[in-house]
Amino acid sequence: MKNFSNTMENGAAESTKSAANNSIDNPQKNAPLAAKENAPAAQSTNEDRLLEQSGYSARVKSFLLKNLSHRPKAFVHTYGCQQNVSDSEQLKGLLSSMGYEEASSAEDADFVLFNTCAVREHAEDRVWGNIGSLKKLKEQNPRLIIAVCGCMMQQQANADRVRRSFPYVDLVFGTFQRWRLPEFVYKRLLGSARIFVLKEEPNDIIEGAPIRRDGTFKAWVPIMYGCNNFCTYCIVPFVRGRERSREPQHILKEVEDLVADGCREITLLGQNVNSYGKNLQNPMTFAALLRKINEIPGDFRIRFMTSHPRDCTEELLSAMAESEKVCHHLHLPFQSGSSRVLKAMNRHYNREDYLKLIDLARKLMPDITLSSDIIVGFPGETYEDFRETLSLVERVRFSQLFTFIYSPRGGTPAAKLPDPVSRKEKGRWFDELLKAQERISSELNRAAVGKTFEVLCEDEGRREGYIAGRTTHNTVVEFPADRSVIGQFKKVKVTALSSVLEGTLLED
Repeated sequence: MKNFSNTMENGAAESTKSAANNSIDNPQKNAPLAAKENAPAAQSTNEDRLLEQSGYSARVKSFLLKNLSHRPKAFVHTYGCQQNVSDSEQLKGLLSSMGYEEASSAEDADFVLFNTCAVREHAEDRVWGNIGSLKKLKEQNPRLIIAVCGCMMQQQANADRVRRSFPYVDLVFGTFQRWRLPEFVYKRLLGSARIFVLKEEPNDIIEGAPIRRDGTFKAWVPIMYGCNNFCTYCIVPFVRGRERSREPQHILKEVEDLVADGCREITLLGQNVNSYGKNLQNPMTFAALLRKINEIPGDFRIRFMTSHPRDCTEELLSAMAESEKVCHHLHLPFQSGSSRVLKAMNRHYNREDYLKLIDLARKLMPDITLSSDIIVGFPGETYEDFRETLSLVERVRFSQLFTFIYSPRGGTPAAKLPDPVSRKEKGRWFDELLKAQERISSELNRAAVGKTFEVLCEDEGRREGYIAGRTTHNTVVEFPADRSVIGQFKKVKVTALSSVLEGTLLED
Protein backbone atom coordinates (compact mmCIF):
# COMPACT_ATOMS: atom_id res chain seq x y z
CA MET A 1 0.00 0.00 0.00
CA LYS A 2 1.22 3.50 -0.76
CA ASN A 3 1.18 5.49 2.44
CA PHE A 4 -0.15 8.98 3.06
CA SER A 5 2.65 11.54 3.13
CA ASN A 6 2.64 12.05 6.89
CA THR A 7 2.06 9.93 9.92
CA MET A 8 -0.59 11.22 12.27
CA GLU A 9 1.54 11.57 15.39
CA ASN A 10 4.63 13.38 14.24
CA GLY A 11 4.37 14.10 10.51
CA ALA A 12 7.34 11.87 9.67
CA ALA A 13 7.08 10.12 6.30
CA GLU A 14 6.47 6.36 6.33
CA SER A 15 8.34 4.61 3.55
CA THR A 16 6.63 2.24 1.18
CA LYS A 17 9.59 -0.06 1.51
CA SER A 18 9.09 -0.33 5.28
CA ALA A 19 5.46 -1.30 4.83
CA ALA A 20 6.36 -3.87 2.19
CA ASN A 21 9.02 -5.48 4.37
CA ASN A 22 6.46 -5.87 7.13
CA SER A 23 3.88 -7.50 4.83
CA ILE A 24 1.83 -10.36 6.16
CA ASP A 25 2.97 -12.27 3.08
CA ASN A 26 6.36 -12.50 4.80
CA PRO A 27 5.57 -14.73 7.81
CA GLN A 28 8.93 -14.28 9.52
CA LYS A 29 8.80 -10.49 9.38
CA ASN A 30 5.12 -10.36 10.21
CA ALA A 31 4.93 -12.88 13.06
CA PRO A 32 4.81 -10.31 15.91
CA LEU A 33 2.08 -8.33 14.11
CA ALA A 34 -0.02 -11.43 13.43
CA ALA A 35 0.21 -12.49 17.05
CA LYS A 36 -0.78 -9.06 18.27
CA GLU A 37 -3.67 -8.72 15.82
CA ASN A 38 -5.08 -12.10 16.87
CA ALA A 39 -4.53 -11.65 20.59
CA PRO A 40 -7.76 -12.23 22.58
CA ALA A 41 -9.19 -9.37 24.59
CA ALA A 42 -11.01 -11.54 27.12
CA GLN A 43 -9.76 -9.54 30.08
CA SER A 44 -11.03 -6.21 28.79
CA THR A 45 -14.51 -4.97 29.61
CA ASN A 46 -17.09 -3.66 27.18
CA GLU A 47 -16.25 -0.11 28.32
CA ASP A 48 -12.51 -0.72 27.83
CA ARG A 49 -13.07 -1.88 24.28
CA LEU A 50 -15.36 1.02 23.43
CA LEU A 51 -12.87 3.52 24.84
CA GLU A 52 -9.96 1.93 22.97
CA GLN A 53 -11.77 1.91 19.62
CA SER A 54 -13.09 5.43 20.19
CA GLY A 55 -9.47 6.52 20.59
CA TYR A 56 -8.54 4.87 17.31
CA SER A 57 -11.52 6.54 15.61
CA ALA A 58 -10.36 9.96 16.78
CA ARG A 59 -6.84 9.30 15.50
CA VAL A 60 -8.11 8.15 12.11
CA LYS A 61 -10.33 11.23 11.86
CA SER A 62 -7.44 13.53 12.70
CA PHE A 63 -5.12 11.73 10.30
CA LEU A 64 -7.55 11.98 7.39
CA LEU A 65 -8.24 15.64 8.12
CA LYS A 66 -4.52 16.41 7.87
CA ASN A 67 -3.80 14.27 4.82
CA LEU A 68 -6.83 14.61 2.57
CA SER A 69 -8.03 17.73 0.78
CA HIS A 70 -11.65 16.49 0.85
CA ARG A 71 -14.04 14.84 3.27
CA PRO A 72 -13.31 11.09 3.14
CA LYS A 73 -16.04 8.79 1.85
CA ALA A 74 -16.72 5.10 2.51
CA PHE A 75 -18.70 2.62 0.43
CA VAL A 76 -20.12 -0.49 2.14
CA HIS A 77 -21.62 -3.30 0.06
CA THR A 78 -23.56 -6.01 1.90
CA TYR A 79 -24.17 -9.53 0.66
CA GLY A 80 -26.60 -12.00 2.19
CA CYS A 81 -29.05 -12.00 5.05
CA GLN A 82 -30.63 -9.38 7.30
CA GLN A 83 -28.04 -10.18 9.98
CA ASN A 84 -25.35 -9.02 7.57
CA VAL A 85 -27.34 -5.85 6.87
CA SER A 86 -27.44 -5.18 10.61
CA ASP A 87 -23.71 -5.87 10.92
CA SER A 88 -23.07 -3.40 8.10
CA GLU A 89 -25.05 -0.73 9.95
CA GLN A 90 -22.64 -1.17 12.85
CA LEU A 91 -19.66 -0.98 10.50
CA LYS A 92 -21.08 2.20 8.94
CA GLY A 93 -21.45 3.64 12.42
CA LEU A 94 -17.78 2.99 13.13
CA LEU A 95 -16.78 4.50 9.79
CA SER A 96 -18.87 7.58 10.54
CA SER A 97 -17.08 7.94 13.89
CA MET A 98 -13.81 7.98 11.95
CA GLY A 99 -15.02 10.88 9.82
CA TYR A 100 -16.14 9.01 6.72
CA GLU A 101 -19.22 10.12 4.84
CA GLU A 102 -21.26 7.53 2.94
CA ALA A 103 -20.31 7.12 -0.74
CA SER A 104 -22.85 6.16 -3.37
CA SER A 105 -20.41 3.90 -5.21
CA ALA A 106 -16.98 2.33 -4.89
CA GLU A 107 -15.69 4.70 -7.58
CA ASP A 108 -16.39 7.72 -5.33
CA ALA A 109 -14.90 6.20 -2.17
CA ASP A 110 -11.68 6.44 -0.20
CA PHE A 111 -12.62 3.29 1.70
CA VAL A 112 -14.45 0.27 0.26
CA LEU A 113 -15.79 -2.56 2.41
CA PHE A 114 -17.48 -5.79 1.28
CA ASN A 115 -19.44 -7.61 4.00
CA THR A 116 -19.71 -11.12 2.63
CA CYS A 117 -22.06 -14.12 2.78
CA ALA A 118 -21.06 -17.80 2.73
CA VAL A 119 -24.47 -19.50 2.68
CA ARG A 120 -24.60 -20.25 -1.06
CA GLU A 121 -22.04 -20.69 -3.81
CA HIS A 122 -23.64 -18.07 -6.05
CA ALA A 123 -23.18 -15.37 -3.40
CA GLU A 124 -19.50 -16.30 -3.02
CA ASP A 125 -18.92 -16.21 -6.78
CA ARG A 126 -20.35 -12.68 -6.90
CA VAL A 127 -18.01 -11.58 -4.12
CA TRP A 128 -14.90 -12.93 -5.87
CA GLY A 129 -15.86 -11.21 -9.10
CA ASN A 130 -16.53 -7.90 -7.39
CA ILE A 131 -13.28 -8.02 -5.41
CA GLY A 132 -11.48 -8.53 -8.71
CA SER A 133 -13.10 -5.40 -10.14
CA LEU A 134 -11.56 -3.30 -7.35
CA LYS A 135 -8.04 -3.79 -8.71
CA LYS A 136 -8.49 -1.00 -11.25
CA LEU A 137 -9.76 1.40 -8.58
CA LYS A 138 -6.71 0.69 -6.44
CA GLU A 139 -4.43 1.38 -9.39
CA GLN A 140 -6.20 4.69 -10.02
CA ASN A 141 -6.12 5.64 -6.33
CA PRO A 142 -3.31 3.93 -4.36
CA ARG A 143 -4.61 5.59 -1.17
CA LEU A 144 -7.87 3.64 -1.43
CA ILE A 145 -8.31 1.24 1.49
CA ILE A 146 -10.12 -2.00 0.62
CA ALA A 147 -11.60 -4.24 3.33
CA VAL A 148 -13.37 -7.59 3.06
CA CYS A 149 -15.12 -9.04 6.07
CA GLY A 150 -17.98 -11.27 7.17
CA CYS A 151 -18.88 -14.94 6.88
CA MET A 152 -16.75 -15.81 3.84
CA MET A 153 -13.67 -14.31 5.45
CA GLN A 154 -14.19 -16.27 8.66
CA GLN A 155 -13.14 -19.32 6.62
CA GLN A 156 -9.36 -19.66 6.50
CA ALA A 157 -9.31 -20.93 2.91
CA ASN A 158 -11.10 -17.82 1.67
CA ALA A 159 -8.86 -15.47 3.64
CA ASP A 160 -5.83 -17.30 2.22
CA ARG A 161 -7.22 -16.83 -1.28
CA VAL A 162 -7.51 -13.08 -0.72
CA ARG A 163 -3.96 -12.96 0.62
CA ARG A 164 -2.64 -14.91 -2.34
CA SER A 165 -4.74 -13.64 -5.27
CA PHE A 166 -5.84 -10.11 -4.32
CA PRO A 167 -2.76 -8.28 -2.99
CA TYR A 168 -4.54 -4.91 -3.20
CA VAL A 169 -6.97 -5.85 -0.40
CA ASP A 170 -5.78 -4.16 2.80
CA LEU A 171 -8.00 -5.53 5.58
CA VAL A 172 -9.59 -8.96 6.06
CA PHE A 173 -11.52 -9.84 9.20
CA GLY A 174 -14.22 -12.32 10.13
CA THR A 175 -17.54 -12.09 11.95
CA PHE A 176 -16.06 -11.76 15.45
CA GLN A 177 -13.79 -8.73 14.96
CA ARG A 178 -15.87 -6.01 13.30
CA TRP A 179 -15.84 -3.87 16.45
CA ARG A 180 -12.07 -3.44 15.92
CA LEU A 181 -12.46 -1.72 12.55
CA PRO A 182 -11.11 1.69 13.76
CA GLU A 183 -7.97 -0.04 15.03
CA PHE A 184 -7.42 -1.86 11.74
CA VAL A 185 -7.92 1.30 9.67
CA TYR A 186 -5.57 3.34 11.83
CA LYS A 187 -2.78 0.76 11.64
CA ARG A 188 -3.14 0.39 7.90
CA LEU A 189 -3.08 4.16 7.37
CA LEU A 190 0.22 4.28 9.22
CA GLY A 191 1.77 1.69 6.90
CA SER A 192 1.05 -1.54 8.72
CA ALA A 193 1.21 -4.81 6.82
CA ARG A 194 -2.02 -6.09 5.35
CA ILE A 195 -4.22 -7.12 8.26
CA PHE A 196 -5.87 -10.56 8.48
CA VAL A 197 -7.79 -11.26 11.70
CA LEU A 198 -10.04 -14.34 11.85
CA LYS A 199 -9.83 -15.38 15.49
CA GLU A 200 -13.09 -16.31 17.20
CA GLU A 201 -13.94 -14.43 20.38
CA PRO A 202 -16.63 -15.79 22.70
CA ASN A 203 -17.11 -12.28 24.16
CA ASP A 204 -17.50 -10.41 20.88
CA ILE A 205 -20.81 -8.67 21.70
CA ILE A 206 -20.02 -4.99 22.20
CA GLU A 207 -22.80 -2.80 23.57
CA GLY A 208 -22.92 0.93 22.88
CA ALA A 209 -20.90 1.03 19.66
CA PRO A 210 -22.09 3.59 17.09
CA ILE A 211 -24.69 2.48 14.53
CA ARG A 212 -25.62 4.20 11.28
CA ARG A 213 -29.03 2.80 10.36
CA ASP A 214 -30.22 2.59 6.78
CA GLY A 215 -33.76 3.73 7.65
CA THR A 216 -35.58 5.96 10.10
CA PHE A 217 -38.87 4.18 10.80
CA LYS A 218 -37.80 0.52 10.47
CA ALA A 219 -34.90 -1.00 12.37
CA TRP A 220 -33.02 -4.26 12.76
CA VAL A 221 -32.19 -5.20 16.37
CA PRO A 222 -29.92 -8.24 16.79
CA ILE A 223 -30.72 -10.18 19.95
CA MET A 224 -28.26 -13.06 19.54
CA TYR A 225 -25.48 -14.35 17.34
CA GLY A 226 -24.38 -17.81 16.24
CA CYS A 227 -26.09 -21.18 16.02
CA ASN A 228 -25.80 -24.52 17.83
CA ASN A 229 -27.94 -26.65 15.53
CA PHE A 230 -25.35 -27.84 12.98
CA CYS A 231 -27.71 -28.73 10.16
CA THR A 232 -25.62 -30.88 7.84
CA TYR A 233 -25.91 -28.50 4.87
CA CYS A 234 -25.27 -25.25 6.75
CA ILE A 235 -22.02 -23.32 7.15
CA VAL A 236 -23.42 -20.79 9.67
CA PRO A 237 -22.21 -22.45 12.92
CA PHE A 238 -18.71 -22.58 11.47
CA VAL A 239 -18.58 -18.90 10.49
CA ARG A 240 -20.85 -17.35 13.15
CA GLY A 241 -19.81 -19.53 16.08
CA ARG A 242 -21.87 -20.84 18.97
CA GLU A 243 -24.95 -19.08 20.25
CA ARG A 244 -24.37 -15.89 22.26
CA SER A 245 -27.33 -13.83 23.47
CA ARG A 246 -27.39 -10.13 24.31
CA GLU A 247 -28.48 -9.23 27.80
CA PRO A 248 -32.19 -8.28 27.78
CA GLN A 249 -31.64 -4.85 29.37
CA HIS A 250 -29.49 -3.79 26.39
CA ILE A 251 -32.08 -4.99 23.88
CA LEU A 252 -34.92 -3.25 25.72
CA LYS A 253 -32.95 0.00 25.95
CA GLU A 254 -32.17 -0.10 22.21
CA VAL A 255 -35.83 -0.66 21.34
CA GLU A 256 -36.97 2.09 23.74
CA ASP A 257 -34.55 4.56 22.13
CA LEU A 258 -35.65 3.58 18.62
CA VAL A 259 -39.34 4.01 19.47
CA ALA A 260 -38.62 7.37 21.11
CA ASP A 261 -36.93 8.43 17.84
CA GLY A 262 -40.04 7.54 15.84
CA CYS A 263 -39.31 3.99 14.73
CA ARG A 264 -42.52 2.16 13.77
CA GLU A 265 -41.26 -1.37 13.13
CA ILE A 266 -38.63 -3.36 15.02
CA THR A 267 -37.31 -6.63 13.59
CA LEU A 268 -35.48 -8.82 16.10
CA LEU A 269 -32.63 -10.76 14.50
CA GLY A 270 -30.73 -13.94 15.20
CA GLN A 271 -29.63 -17.09 13.40
CA ASN A 272 -32.20 -18.85 15.63
CA VAL A 273 -34.13 -16.35 17.73
CA ASN A 274 -36.19 -19.13 19.32
CA SER A 275 -33.18 -20.27 21.33
CA TYR A 276 -32.51 -16.78 22.68
CA GLY A 277 -31.36 -16.52 26.29
CA LYS A 278 -30.19 -20.06 26.95
CA ASN A 279 -26.58 -19.03 27.56
CA LEU A 280 -27.33 -15.99 29.74
CA GLN A 281 -26.30 -15.98 33.40
CA ASN A 282 -30.00 -15.48 34.15
CA PRO A 283 -31.68 -17.41 31.32
CA MET A 284 -34.71 -15.89 29.60
CA THR A 285 -36.86 -17.39 26.89
CA PHE A 286 -37.52 -15.62 23.62
CA ALA A 287 -41.23 -15.61 24.46
CA ALA A 288 -40.50 -13.71 27.68
CA LEU A 289 -38.36 -11.20 25.78
CA LEU A 290 -41.15 -10.65 23.25
CA ARG A 291 -43.61 -9.89 26.05
CA LYS A 292 -41.22 -7.37 27.62
CA ILE A 293 -40.67 -5.58 24.32
CA ASN A 294 -44.43 -5.55 23.76
CA GLU A 295 -44.83 -3.68 27.06
CA ILE A 296 -42.70 -0.74 25.82
CA PRO A 297 -45.02 2.24 25.30
CA GLY A 298 -45.47 3.46 21.73
CA ASP A 299 -47.16 2.77 18.42
CA PHE A 300 -44.90 0.22 16.75
CA ARG A 301 -44.78 -3.31 15.40
CA ILE A 302 -42.53 -6.21 16.33
CA ARG A 303 -41.24 -8.79 13.86
CA PHE A 304 -38.53 -11.42 14.23
CA MET A 305 -36.41 -13.82 12.18
CA THR A 306 -35.24 -16.51 11.83
CA SER A 307 -37.03 -19.22 13.78
CA HIS A 308 -36.10 -22.90 13.97
CA PRO A 309 -38.99 -25.38 14.33
CA ARG A 310 -36.98 -27.36 16.88
CA ASP A 311 -37.21 -24.46 19.35
CA CYS A 312 -40.64 -23.12 18.37
CA THR A 313 -42.85 -23.69 21.41
CA GLU A 314 -46.42 -23.19 22.54
CA GLU A 315 -45.05 -20.55 24.92
CA LEU A 316 -43.72 -18.57 21.96
CA LEU A 317 -46.85 -18.91 19.85
CA SER A 318 -48.99 -17.87 22.84
CA ALA A 319 -46.78 -14.81 23.37
CA MET A 320 -47.30 -13.87 19.71
CA ALA A 321 -51.06 -14.28 20.03
CA GLU A 322 -51.31 -12.29 23.26
CA SER A 323 -48.92 -9.44 22.38
CA GLU A 324 -50.78 -6.86 20.32
CA LYS A 325 -47.61 -5.35 18.82
CA VAL A 326 -46.22 -8.64 17.53
CA CYS A 327 -47.08 -9.16 13.85
CA HIS A 328 -49.17 -12.18 12.95
CA HIS A 329 -46.64 -13.49 10.50
CA LEU A 330 -44.23 -16.34 11.18
CA HIS A 331 -41.23 -17.28 9.04
CA LEU A 332 -40.60 -20.92 9.99
CA PRO A 333 -38.21 -22.74 7.61
CA PHE A 334 -39.06 -26.43 7.16
CA GLN A 335 -36.50 -27.14 4.37
CA SER A 336 -38.04 -30.50 3.37
CA GLY A 337 -41.39 -32.25 3.72
CA SER A 338 -39.74 -35.65 3.97
CA SER A 339 -38.96 -36.94 7.47
CA ARG A 340 -36.20 -39.09 5.98
CA VAL A 341 -34.50 -36.06 4.42
CA LEU A 342 -35.04 -33.97 7.56
CA LYS A 343 -33.15 -36.59 9.56
CA ALA A 344 -30.29 -36.50 7.03
CA MET A 345 -30.29 -32.70 7.39
CA ASN A 346 -30.03 -33.05 11.21
CA ARG A 347 -33.05 -30.77 11.68
CA HIS A 348 -34.24 -32.45 14.94
CA TYR A 349 -37.92 -32.59 13.94
CA ASN A 350 -40.01 -34.51 11.44
CA ARG A 351 -42.86 -33.72 9.09
CA GLU A 352 -45.52 -34.45 11.71
CA ASP A 353 -43.81 -32.21 14.31
CA TYR A 354 -43.79 -29.31 11.86
CA LEU A 355 -47.44 -29.71 10.91
CA LYS A 356 -48.44 -29.81 14.59
CA LEU A 357 -46.70 -26.43 15.08
CA ILE A 358 -48.55 -24.98 12.10
CA ASP A 359 -51.90 -26.25 13.41
CA LEU A 360 -51.19 -24.78 16.86
CA ALA A 361 -50.17 -21.42 15.40
CA ARG A 362 -53.41 -21.24 13.41
CA LYS A 363 -55.47 -22.28 16.42
CA LEU A 364 -53.97 -19.44 18.50
CA MET A 365 -53.88 -16.91 15.61
CA PRO A 366 -56.48 -17.75 12.95
CA ASP A 367 -55.30 -14.84 10.77
CA ILE A 368 -51.60 -15.74 10.85
CA THR A 369 -49.64 -15.94 7.58
CA LEU A 370 -46.64 -18.20 7.14
CA SER A 371 -43.49 -18.17 5.04
CA SER A 372 -40.67 -20.67 4.85
CA ASP A 373 -37.39 -21.79 3.28
CA ILE A 374 -37.05 -24.93 1.16
CA ILE A 375 -34.01 -26.75 -0.16
CA VAL A 376 -34.66 -28.75 -3.33
CA GLY A 377 -32.36 -31.64 -4.24
CA PHE A 378 -30.57 -32.34 -0.96
CA PRO A 379 -28.02 -35.16 -1.45
CA GLY A 380 -29.87 -38.47 -1.53
CA GLU A 381 -33.29 -36.86 -1.97
CA THR A 382 -35.56 -38.75 -4.34
CA TYR A 383 -38.52 -37.52 -6.35
CA GLU A 384 -40.78 -39.27 -3.82
CA ASP A 385 -39.13 -37.18 -1.06
CA PHE A 386 -39.67 -34.04 -3.13
CA ARG A 387 -43.34 -34.94 -3.59
CA GLU A 388 -43.65 -34.93 0.21
CA THR A 389 -42.28 -31.37 0.21
CA LEU A 390 -44.82 -30.43 -2.45
CA SER A 391 -47.69 -31.97 -0.46
CA LEU A 392 -46.65 -30.07 2.68
CA VAL A 393 -46.68 -26.83 0.70
CA GLU A 394 -50.21 -27.63 -0.51
CA ARG A 395 -51.30 -28.51 3.03
CA VAL A 396 -49.89 -25.40 4.77
CA ARG A 397 -50.45 -22.87 1.96
CA PHE A 398 -47.62 -20.45 2.69
CA SER A 399 -47.98 -16.83 1.69
CA GLN A 400 -44.35 -16.81 0.54
CA LEU A 401 -41.53 -19.29 0.00
CA PHE A 402 -37.78 -18.79 -0.35
CA THR A 403 -36.68 -21.75 -2.43
CA PHE A 404 -33.17 -22.88 -3.32
CA ILE A 405 -31.56 -25.76 -5.17
CA TYR A 406 -29.06 -27.41 -2.82
CA SER A 407 -25.66 -25.71 -2.90
CA PRO A 408 -22.80 -27.73 -1.32
CA ARG A 409 -20.74 -25.83 1.25
CA GLY A 410 -17.20 -27.04 1.83
CA GLY A 411 -16.66 -28.12 5.43
CA THR A 412 -20.24 -29.27 6.00
CA PRO A 413 -21.17 -32.97 6.36
CA ALA A 414 -23.71 -32.82 3.52
CA ALA A 415 -21.00 -31.80 1.04
CA LYS A 416 -19.48 -35.29 1.44
CA LEU A 417 -22.73 -37.18 0.77
CA PRO A 418 -23.43 -38.97 -2.53
CA ASP A 419 -25.58 -36.76 -4.76
CA PRO A 420 -26.70 -38.83 -7.78
CA VAL A 421 -29.55 -36.57 -8.99
CA SER A 422 -28.46 -34.24 -11.79
CA ARG A 423 -28.73 -30.47 -11.57
CA LYS A 424 -31.08 -30.56 -14.55
CA GLU A 425 -33.45 -32.94 -12.77
CA LYS A 426 -33.36 -30.83 -9.60
CA GLY A 427 -34.22 -27.84 -11.76
CA ARG A 428 -37.38 -29.61 -12.96
CA TRP A 429 -38.42 -30.27 -9.36
CA PHE A 430 -37.69 -26.65 -8.52
CA ASP A 431 -39.89 -25.39 -11.36
CA GLU A 432 -42.72 -27.67 -10.22
CA LEU A 433 -42.48 -26.20 -6.72
CA LEU A 434 -42.46 -22.62 -8.01
CA LYS A 435 -45.59 -23.21 -10.10
CA ALA A 436 -47.44 -24.63 -7.09
CA GLN A 437 -46.43 -21.72 -4.87
CA GLU A 438 -47.32 -19.12 -7.50
CA ARG A 439 -50.82 -20.59 -7.68
CA ILE A 440 -51.21 -20.64 -3.88
CA SER A 441 -49.93 -17.07 -3.51
CA SER A 442 -52.34 -15.89 -6.20
CA GLU A 443 -55.27 -17.61 -4.47
CA LEU A 444 -54.36 -16.09 -1.11
CA ASN A 445 -54.01 -12.62 -2.66
CA ARG A 446 -57.37 -12.88 -4.42
CA ALA A 447 -58.96 -13.73 -1.08
CA ALA A 448 -57.62 -10.43 0.31
CA VAL A 449 -59.57 -8.32 -2.21
CA GLY A 450 -62.34 -6.40 -0.47
CA LYS A 451 -60.68 -6.55 2.96
CA THR A 452 -59.25 -3.60 4.92
CA PHE A 453 -55.82 -3.70 6.51
CA GLU A 454 -53.62 -1.38 8.52
CA VAL A 455 -50.38 -0.94 6.61
CA LEU A 456 -47.07 0.68 7.42
CA CYS A 457 -46.34 2.96 4.45
CA GLU A 458 -42.80 2.01 3.46
CA ASP A 459 -41.79 3.47 0.11
CA GLU A 460 -42.90 4.57 -3.33
CA GLY A 461 -44.81 1.94 -5.28
CA ARG A 462 -44.05 0.54 -8.70
CA ARG A 463 -46.35 3.04 -10.39
CA GLU A 464 -45.93 6.78 -10.21
CA GLY A 465 -48.10 8.33 -7.51
CA TYR A 466 -48.44 5.06 -5.62
CA ILE A 467 -47.15 4.10 -2.16
CA ALA A 468 -46.27 0.57 -1.00
CA GLY A 469 -47.48 -0.42 2.45
CA ARG A 470 -47.02 -3.65 4.42
CA THR A 471 -49.65 -5.34 6.57
CA THR A 472 -49.03 -7.09 9.88
CA HIS A 473 -49.21 -10.31 7.82
CA ASN A 474 -46.21 -9.19 5.72
CA THR A 475 -48.35 -8.61 2.61
CA VAL A 476 -47.55 -5.60 0.41
CA VAL A 477 -50.38 -3.39 -0.88
CA GLU A 478 -49.88 -0.48 -3.29
CA PHE A 479 -52.28 2.48 -3.34
CA PRO A 480 -52.44 6.08 -4.61
CA ALA A 481 -51.08 8.48 -1.99
CA ASP A 482 -48.62 11.29 -1.39
CA ARG A 483 -45.07 10.58 -0.20
CA SER A 484 -45.89 12.36 3.05
CA VAL A 485 -47.57 9.17 4.37
CA ILE A 486 -44.30 7.18 4.28
CA GLY A 487 -43.43 6.06 7.80
CA GLN A 488 -47.05 6.21 9.00
CA PHE A 489 -49.71 3.59 9.72
CA LYS A 490 -52.73 3.92 7.43
CA LYS A 491 -55.92 1.97 6.73
CA VAL A 492 -56.10 0.63 3.19
CA LYS A 493 -58.91 -1.31 1.50
CA VAL A 494 -57.69 -3.85 -1.05
CA THR A 495 -59.61 -3.33 -4.28
CA ALA A 496 -57.79 -5.32 -6.96
CA LEU A 497 -55.08 -7.83 -7.76
CA SER A 498 -52.73 -7.22 -10.66
CA SER A 499 -49.05 -8.10 -10.35
CA VAL A 500 -49.44 -6.89 -6.74
CA LEU A 501 -52.34 -6.13 -4.43
CA GLU A 502 -53.79 -2.68 -5.06
CA GLY A 503 -55.95 -0.65 -2.73
CA THR A 504 -57.49 2.63 -1.72
CA LEU A 505 -56.36 4.77 1.20
CA LEU A 506 -59.17 5.27 3.70
CA GLU A 507 -59.72 8.50 5.57
CA ASP A 508 -58.42 8.62 9.15
